[in-house]
Amino acid sequence: MHRFDPPGRPGRPDGPDGPRRPAHSGATTTGRPRSVAPVPARRGLLPGRGRAAGAGVAALALALTGLYAGQSAGAAAPAAKSATVALGAAAAPAEVLGAMQRDLGLTRAQAVTRLGNEAEAGAVAARLQARLQGAYAGAWLDGATSATLTVATTRSADTAGIRAAGARAVVVGRSLGELARGKAALDRVAGSDTPVRYVDPRSNALVVEEVRAGAGAAAAVRAGLRPQDVRIVRVQQAPRPLYDLRGGDAYYMNGSGRCSVGFPVTRGTTHGFATAGHCGRAGTTTTGFNRVAQGSFQGSTFPGSDMAWVAANSQWTATPYVKGSGGANVQVTGSVLQPVGASVCRSGSTTGWHCGTIQQHGTSVTYPEGTISGVTRTTVCAEPGDSGGSYISGSQAQGVTSGGSGNCSSGGTTFFQPLNPLLQTYGLTLRTSGTDPGPGPGDPEPGGTWKAGTVYAAGATVTYGGATYRCLQGHQAQPGWEPPAVPALWQRV
Repeated sequence: MHRFDPPGRPGRPDGPDGPRRPAHSGATTTGRPRSVAPVPARRGLLPGRGRAAGAGVAALALALTGLYAGQSAGAAAPAAKSATVALGAAAAPAEVLGAMQRDLGLTRAQAVTRLGNEAEAGAVAARLQARLQGAYAGAWLDGATSATLTVATTRSADTAGIRAAGARAVVVGRSLGELARGKAALDRVAGSDTPVRYVDPRSNALVVEEVRAGAGAAAAVRAGLRPQDVRIVRVQQAPRPLYDLRGGDAYYMNGSGRCSVGFPVTRGTTHGFATAGHCGRAGTTTTGFNRVAQGSFQGSTFPGSDMAWVAANSQWTATPYVKGSGGANVQVTGSVLQPVGASVCRSGSTTGWHCGTIQQHGTSVTYPEGTISGVTRTTVCAEPGDSGGSYISGSQAQGVTSGGSGNCSSGGTTFFQPLNPLLQTYGLTLRTSGTDPGPGPGDPEPGGTWKAGTVYAAGATVTYGGATYRCLQGHQAQPGWEPPAVPALWQRV
């Protein structure tokens, strides 16, 4: 089996043999929902973490109609936009819709509806997370059109409020914070025989993938966890990086090894692109898809994360596009990370344009070269040479291809490095097709700490026009996304 180049040895072309599909896909079920009722207390995931309720669940599925019910009103001006409009879901490119039809088995109408539902549900889930705080246990989407948003909590008393917001309420035994602490403990002791760890909100479980029988249970013991607190999935092969200025186009490192452009960016007057860190180290030179001199890596992090950016020379101009099906341009309008269950499409220089769904955020993966954390696990296929390429949901940039297993003939699992942390780390601005509407006639400059181009994480606070706002969904701010105008991203406090 071919082993890919670590970042210290860029330049070797990919071998012909891609990684194989895992024997187990990692899909989970939570069992038949039951009505909300008090459940017996049991010991927490980590010793000394306190008591947690058992895994009782509630089963009331509601449509996403009226998801904004009960939310506080924003400032009077500028006019607030729905999440569907603000995130560009209402104007999805034909290439995105076509790939969703092919890979997710949807009709065109279902694809359009799904993107709108996902935009609205992401905003509602973010507001409920802020409201539930420590009891929040995750959220996910279900159905062909993502018509059902489920939000999990550890408190039965929260279910009425969740349902009032238009979501299905589930009561579970462990909060997202508790599961994340358990995952962090596993990450500290994990090795190559337990290459992937993640929190699965659907089953309220901490999951570890093992390539050797008994490795998962042994890792749980080393982490101070009980084996029964960890769900173990056996896989046949560990993921590894997928080696091989429009997102998805090929570029070559030191004239040899090939990766894919993630998203075109700017830094001041310099144009360039975001990509995967394992594709090259700072100083590695690049040529474009046409083998013309292109630029060089300015920053690269791998392992730990899998992020990098390349500064291009004056012959290359950053565009707000990703290469879609058949080479058509797919517009990028922002970088709002979508929830679990949302559709996502990937562009890469080996296999082109493929779609799937987001499975888990905050996943940790141990490659032969080391561990990366904070990546997102998906059902999208990829093959060597697709590394660094674009993941996009509707028109929202999600991240860059890191690695995975399987291929695009039999299917597979892949991981992407979320884009917003990459932009923040290197001080980059995503190239988007959004336009600045400017202030209305006679409107004064509002003032405040909000600033276009800044990457805001969920929970961050800013001032704008004399009011204070809390960020609901991580994103890079841009003109037209001022806090009072986009309640999907900001909540007035």
